[in-house]
Amino acid sequence: MTAVAARLIPWHRQHGRHDLPWQTPATAYRVWISEVMLQQTQVTTVIPYFERFVGRFPDVTALAAAPVDEVLHLWSGLGYYARARNLHRAAQTIVADFGGQFPQWYDDVLGLPGIGRSTAGAILALAFGQRHPILDGNAKRVLARYEAIPGWPGRSAVAKILWDAAERHTPEEHVAEYTQAIMDLGATLCTRRNPRCGDCPLQSDCAARAAGEQHDYPGRKPRATRRVREARMVLAVSPGGVLLERRPPSGIWGGLWGLPEIPENDTPQAWCFSRLGCKPMAVESWPVYRHSFTHFDLDITPLRLTVSATVVADDEDQLWYDPASPAEVGLAAPVTALLSKLG
Repeated sequence: MTAVAARLIPWHRQHGRHDLPWQTPATAYRVWISEVMLQQTQVTTVIPYFERFVGRFPDVTALAAAPVDEVLHLWSGLGYYARARNLHRAAQTIVADFGGQFPQWYDDVLGLPGIGRSTAGAILALAFGQRHPILDGNAKRVLARYEAIPGWPGRSAVAKILWDAAERHTPEEHVAEYTQAIMDLGATLCTRRNPRCGDCPLQSDCAARAAGEQHDYPGRKPRATRRVREARMVLAVSPGGVLLERRPPSGIWGGLWGLPEIPENDTPQAWCFSRLGCKPMAVESWPVYRHSFTHFDLDITPLRLTVSATVVADDEDQLWYDPASPAEVGLAAPVTALLSKLG
């Protein structure tokens, strides 16, 4: 057993997390769902989403058979919606190509939509005890500090060094425990801010701690100028509800239902006549609503249009959404927030 594993595994047995909902039972399906949900999302946020998701889709067959709108509905608010679409596509692949059984060959897992090298390794290690290194955000931080590996992990040269370290330190035995241990260490002690080095089982030979440079590792992503985008979104309200449109499968909120957008050179009146065949009975401009993404901010100007009851959306990518009796479709967080302001 490697020196790192020899210290992490006993630490985990005493101090690690053993009551996460996907750990009992740690089936490949449950581990897979949790690992995808945990990509760029905190455990405390994921837990209620996970429990609702597996409550509705208890196995891969149920997930594969579900309409994608229902999958996105249960994902609404969790963000990074491509993850949900990829889960759905992967479930259909597992049913079609693997008889509904989660594959156990690494290359087969890596070939599923939305699964990268670290996620594939984590699933196979945690569910089947197979020896595969992982390099999620927590593992990157632990290894970068332990070996004082400089540079931003997003650079391929730095990532290669970290993967080499992950490979060296992954033991041949007790792989599931080690994998959970290094993730738990990064999540609970070796945190981004204010790491609790005094409680860490690796403190005696952690290179960053020895140099007093814990906060310098891993290297930060180079700062980029934060952009601001603008959009005018329509809340077209009729007695039948609020008009929603399905967004394209790619791009922000891909595949979700959202509010129609008015082109910059169009007026609300002209848009309403060209799209709905009527003039609005009233137009109200609301204050700008800012929604922040990872790399930019979106300033939304909501326009409330009151339209006649005779307007009918006959396109499968349009629907009249009744907030009092909502359809189970995926909605982006700002759309949910704006709909709630209709009163």
